[in-house]
Amino acid sequence: MIYELYNAIDKNCTNVDKEFIKRAYELAKKAHISQMRESGEPYIIHPLNVAIILAEMGLDENVIAASLLHDVIEDTEYTFGDIEELFNSQVAILVEGVTKLSKIKYQTKEERQAENVRKMLFAMTKDIRVILIKLADRLHNMRTLKFMSEKKQKEKAKETLDIYAPLAHRLGISKIKWELEDLSLRYMHASEYYTLVKLIAEKREEREMYISAIKNELLEKLNCAGINPEIDGRPKHFYSIYRKMVVKDKKIEEIFDLTAIRILVDDIKDCYAALGIVHTMYKPIPGRFKDYIAMPKPNMYQSLHTTVIGPHGKPFEIQIRTFDMHKTSEYGIAAHWKYKEGSEGDKEYEQKLSWLREVLEWQRETSNPEEFMEDFKIDMFSDEVFVFTPKGKVINLPYHSTPIDFAYRIHTDVGHKCVGAKVNGKIVPLDYHLKTGEIVEISTGSATKGPSKDWLNITKSNQAKSKIRAWFKKQQKDETLDKGRELLEKEAKKQGHHLSELTKGKPFEKFLKRYNLKDLEEVFVSVGNGNMLAPTAISKIIGYSNKKEKIDIEALKEQLIKDSKVPRKKKKSPGVIVKGIDNVLIRFAKCCNPVPGDDIIGYITKGRGVSVHRKDCVNVNNLIFTDSSRMIEVEWENTESFKLDYIAEIEVKADDRPGLISEVMEVVVNKKLSMNAMNAKTLKNNIAVVSLKIRISDIQRLKEVIKQLKHINGVIAVYRTKN
Repeated sequence: MIYELYNAIDKNCTNVDKEFIKRAYELAKKAHISQMRESGEPYIIHPLNVAIILAEMGLDENVIAASLLHDVIEDTEYTFGDIEELFNSQVAILVEGVTKLSKIKYQTKEERQAENVRKMLFAMTKDIRVILIKLADRLHNMRTLKFMSEKKQKEKAKETLDIYAPLAHRLGISKIKWELEDLSLRYMHASEYYTLVKLIAEKREEREMYISAIKNELLEKLNCAGINPEIDGRPKHFYSIYRKMVVKDKKIEEIFDLTAIRILVDDIKDCYAALGIVHTMYKPIPGRFKDYIAMPKPNMYQSLHTTVIGPHGKPFEIQIRTFDMHKTSEYGIAAHWKYKEGSEGDKEYEQKLSWLREVLEWQRETSNPEEFMEDFKIDMFSDEVFVFTPKGKVINLPYHSTPIDFAYRIHTDVGHKCVGAKVNGKIVPLDYHLKTGEIVEISTGSATKGPSKDWLNITKSNQAKSKIRAWFKKQQKDETLDKGRELLEKEAKKQGHHLSELTKGKPFEKFLKRYNLKDLEEVFVSVGNGNMLAPTAISKIIGYSNKKEKIDIEALKEQLIKDSKVPRKKKKSPGVIVKGIDNVLIRFAKCCNPVPGDDIIGYITKGRGVSVHRKDCVNVNNLIFTDSSRMIEVEWENTESFKLDYIAEIEVKADDRPGLISEVMEVVVNKKLSMNAMNAKTLKNNIAVVSLKIRISDIQRLKEVIKQLKHINGVIAVYRTKN
């Protein structure tokens, strides 16, 4: 099998001494002679395959030799000194570097993962080739993962997807990244993986014919323009398709780049010339062009991407890059790294690696791993950050997360009590965006203070947001409960009863069942937050206790018609018409204050005409339950010929601060509205409630006012009151 390694070296590497490689192979074979893999194969199969992967990347003889020996120090009796004496110090250092990533024992899985990642990052500062060997090692282990238990398969796959694939991405080694992701998907989500494989395979022949036709067209046009390209079709990787289908909720037919055309040319000038030809041949889709040549990705990736409409109206992606860019896209940092002494580095490439150079410079000054982690600031993941507690536990958070997200991830109480944060030993504001590699400390204060409403705008994780909302809901429930109890006691007394007497026995139980309430406390809360009116609640409870008075609805309607015929002093039209009856006495219900544009309904009262309610009024539902026959259809009159004002009540909840009332007033004044009344109070937790009664002509103007009020800084909610 060593001849497969020789073939890979001949095809991809330069200046590699095969005798040197053979000596490494023979030593590894001898050292592992008694060891077997889970598959039952001789252990030497593993390091040999790791070496082949690295040879395919075109790496130097020291890396290939070290990859053959990478488990020798860890698993056999050979030492660092032995390797250095038999080969050279570079090979020994590389083998020792990989060994250090595996030898440490940890108390918990989290501690092991955090320390392992920290050491991998630390190894990058000493020699990037250590990480390349580790990635190749992980890739071959993933290729042979089928021989492990299902539990181990999932653990390894998750660790690979969380750490090794993103690391390969950060180093620009897409060839390894894609395979690691696809293999991880196969073991983590086997059902989805094989379904995807089947879906893609079903139309493979059709796609290949389609792509072949496009390749021929492109080749002809580009040759005519004096460009000699290499064109091929690139199938999209399964994990990439899976991510788009799951994260973006797309069907497989909606993914444009299921198969892409890749055009490789000699230089940058030809890249843009080829792009122009492509856009004259096929119509580009707006917003789907990306120029990674002018603006390379952080991992050095360069290419032009465009999605166009091809034959038969089918969209497809085209990638255009030079041969050198393609090599970089496949092997990233490994394609350019200069190892030989005296060789002049590419200045542009050195600049691209400035992030690693800074770490290398710092590493020369300190070997303290804690200090290293504090100063190491590199965002390895594109969609999440990877931070540490002071004890080394790894915490994954969404990209742009803040110390508040971190605090809630540690524990709910830590989040509620959070008053400050330190990152790498320095105090930072709570809206600071955390970066991968940082060590975060949370300062806590009094348990009674709790979170601020502003935190909902700062936090990025759903976990933190839901816990903040739950805290405020609990705090507000106590206030609401007290308010509801007070309103019910007052109303019960007004109707000649004691609340404690009304809330006992079967009538009250029937009331609870009818309104789907669990107990008296829920009644208090429902009344306190305005979902149920106190007069309605008390009347309903009494109604269950006493025999209901029978009302002759026909007599009521006859009286209503009779009253409508009585001559009255001409008054301004109320703006509401009662269906089938003219000149009816109309009054607007104070519980909901309907305005033109609201859906309305009438209620026939005793001797006071028709009371007009909003259809969504809580009281209306209770009135319908009491006696639906007293409801009557009403509608808004055409008010274009005259202008009427209606009272609307609005409540504004906001963080209490100086100037809040002035800004609320300013909105009303700017809208040229009259204000009948205003009341303001401060609740617990520094929440201000401003109640307004304003004159309004229609629902549209009311919506505009509410919208303007919501834009005021610190406003939590704006709504129409129901009582």
